[in-house]
Amino acid sequence: MQQHFNKKPLSMWLNRAAVICISLLFSQQALAETAEEKGLRIAQERKAFDLGWVDSKAETEMVLYNAQGDTSNRSIRIQSLEVEGDGDKALSVFDHPADVKGTAFLSFSHALEPDEQWLYLPALKRVKRIGSRNKSGPYMGSEFAFEDLSSFEVEKYTYTYLRDETIAGFDSYVIENVPVDKYSGYTKQITWMDKEAYRVHKVEFYDRKGQLLKTLTMSDYQVYADKHWRPSKMLMVNHQTDKKTEMFWNNYQFKTGVKESDFNKNKLKRAR
Repeated sequence: MQQHFNKKPLSMWLNRAAVICISLLFSQQALAETAEEKGLRIAQERKAFDLGWVDSKAETEMVLYNAQGDTSNRSIRIQSLEVEGDGDKALSVFDHPADVKGTAFLSFSHALEPDEQWLYLPALKRVKRIGSRNKSGPYMGSEFAFEDLSSFEVEKYTYTYLRDETIAGFDSYVIENVPVDKYSGYTKQITWMDKEAYRVHKVEFYDRKGQLLKTLTMSDYQVYADKHWRPSKMLMVNHQTDKKTEMFWNNYQFKTGVKESDFNKNKLKRAR
C-alpha cells in the first residue's frame, strides 16, 4: 500500500524554524533582563504610548477634605502644551471661590533640569517662583505637592520592576520609581500601571524617612482621539494627616491651537 505523506515546502519549514529561533531569542532576552532594565523599558514604553497629543484644555473641580471631613472647593481651568524633547508646559487658572479667583500657576517641566514653576497670588499682586527646595510643599492647600503637578518624564527617576499584579480588573505592572532630584519630597514612588494602555491606576508616595505618606488613585478613564487616556477622577489621600483631595476632570479638548506664547510668567497677572 502506498502511503501519502503531507510534504510541505522547504521554505515553510525554514520560516517556522526562524520564528521559533526568534521566539527563543526574545525569551532569553526577557530572562536576561534585570529588574532595573525592565522597569526602565516599561517607563519608556509608557511615555512613548502617549506622545502626540500636542496640546490640551480641561476643567477640574478640586475638593479639599480636612481630617474631620469638612470640605472646600476650587474650580480650575488648565491648558497644557506638549514640548518635543523636554517636559510639558501647563497653566492653571483658578475661577472659584472668590478668595482664590485669579490665582494662576505656571509649570515648565523638564526632563534633565529642575522644573520651573511660578504662582501668581492676586492678594499679593505678585508672581512667586517655586524654588526647587520648596516643590514638596502643598499646592493651594491641597494634598498634591507642587512636584506632583509636573509632567511624567522618564529621566526624572530610576526604575525597578517589582511584580505583576491585577488592579481595577487590569493585568498591571508594579514599578518602583526613585526620584533623581535630591530635593524631591519623596524617597520613592510605587506605581501600578496596566499593560493594556499604560494607564496609571495607583501611586504610593514615600516620604524622606521612607514612610508611606500618600496614595493617589486614578479612575474613570476616558480615551480621546482613540489613543490618549485621561482619568476623570483623581483621589490623593494623606495617610499621616487623614486629609485628602479629590479632582474631577471634564471638558477635555485636544489640539486646540494653544501657543508657546500662552505660557509666559510675565502674563500670569493677566491670566484669564
